[in-house]
Amino acid sequence: MSESTIAAISTGPIAAGIAVIRISGEESIKIADRIFVSYKGKTVKSMQGYSCAYGYIKDEKEEKTDDVILTLFKAPNSYTGEDVVEISCHGGVYITKKILEIILSNGAKLALPGEFTKRAFLNNKMDLTKSEAVIDLINASSEKSARFAKNMYSGKLYQKIKVIINEISDLCSHLEAWADYPDEDIETINKEQLKDRLSDIENMLFELIKNYDNGKIIKDGINTTIIGKANVGKSTLMNWLAGFERSIVTDIPGTTRDTVEESIVIDDIRLNIADTAGIRDSEDVVEQIGVKRALEKLTQADLVLALFDHSLPLSKKDYDVIKSIKDIGNTPVIAIINKTDLNKELDCDFIENNFDKVVYISAQRETGFEDFKKALFSVFDLSFAENADFIMLNERQKQAVINSYRNVENAAETLEMDLTFDAVTVCLEEAVSELLELTGERVSDVIVDRIFSRFCVGK
Repeated sequence: MSESTIAAISTGPIAAGIAVIRISGEESIKIADRIFVSYKGKTVKSMQGYSCAYGYIKDEKEEKTDDVILTLFKAPNSYTGEDVVEISCHGGVYITKKILEIILSNGAKLALPGEFTKRAFLNNKMDLTKSEAVIDLINASSEKSARFAKNMYSGKLYQKIKVIINEISDLCSHLEAWADYPDEDIETINKEQLKDRLSDIENMLFELIKNYDNGKIIKDGINTTIIGKANVGKSTLMNWLAGFERSIVTDIPGTTRDTVEESIVIDDIRLNIADTAGIRDSEDVVEQIGVKRALEKLTQADLVLALFDHSLPLSKKDYDVIKSIKDIGNTPVIAIINKTDLNKELDCDFIENNFDKVVYISAQRETGFEDFKKALFSVFDLSFAENADFIMLNERQKQAVINSYRNVENAAETLEMDLTFDAVTVCLEEAVSELLELTGERVSDVIVDRIFSRFCVGK
């Protein structure tokens, strides 16, 4: 059995029209030849790369398992850089798993999560930023997040990082040559020129960091908590935004006893919404736990939707909700006055004096959505996304850029201290090293394994 040949189902684990099983490695063609019978009599070994054959897969008893299309990609012109065979079969769960079992019994081993893409990276088919873009393209939940992932996959971030690396490396080379060969005709670098170049590099790195902070909203969504006293309409609001009944709605206070979560996309912003238990006193132990979890969700939120009942005066529980929100600090809050289809009893002036953003809606009648959307977009400005080519995809990339930025800052401080240019060069070389780790040109096996462990099996 060859340890170098892997196989996995590359399509989802559900019944579908077709499924695809992928094999990659030096034994993939031999394994395919053992189990595939072409209706035209050709062997897999005799096929050209980027070609297909129609036939069937036979089991250990030489009996037909399923009609399939076999596609061959020969090294190095494949996704992984190795010989790759893809088998497209009928998408029944049993049939798909059966064919995978036949492949494994003939010498392949089951691929680990992300192992196909990991091999593509190790075989220099893609840099690490492009590899990471694969999982984000798969997980994209909106047009903008898909566009950024595609741009990343096409190499936009890598190209930007290479520009910065080349700028720093060019500066290092100049400093080293000037210091090591004083008698040669090398252009002199004065302190002010060097400060200007370091400042330019700092600005390029800072733009990447700022780009990440903005883009994280598009990529990961906004963790949003709906909070309010019992029976204020939180579940009705959740269902309205979701477009279907996600939370149970009754006139009985305390119906929502635990946190209900749903992802909702509004004009390319994903809200990861948690509908929490109503804030109220209760003898019910389960409901008490629900209230505790509601307050915990409040501290974890990127956005709070605070609900108040237009048809009732402010109660102690409303004041408790307001106090809980004030206690969490600077988290953005949109106060939503619900049930505006009923007579006004609420002190709306008090709400408007305590919250910057106030929206009037009737979740039951589904009115006020445009006002809510306007408030949402005023809190999270996504105008940058219209012109941006890419965003950094994860904390690993962001931290590498931050570390590089700090090293360039150190170089500037070293210069201000009137230390030698050698000391400046050391700081700049560390800055380059951090960026090379980002692209994967200088990265540890531990980091590589951690990155690809996030992938699904089969990709």
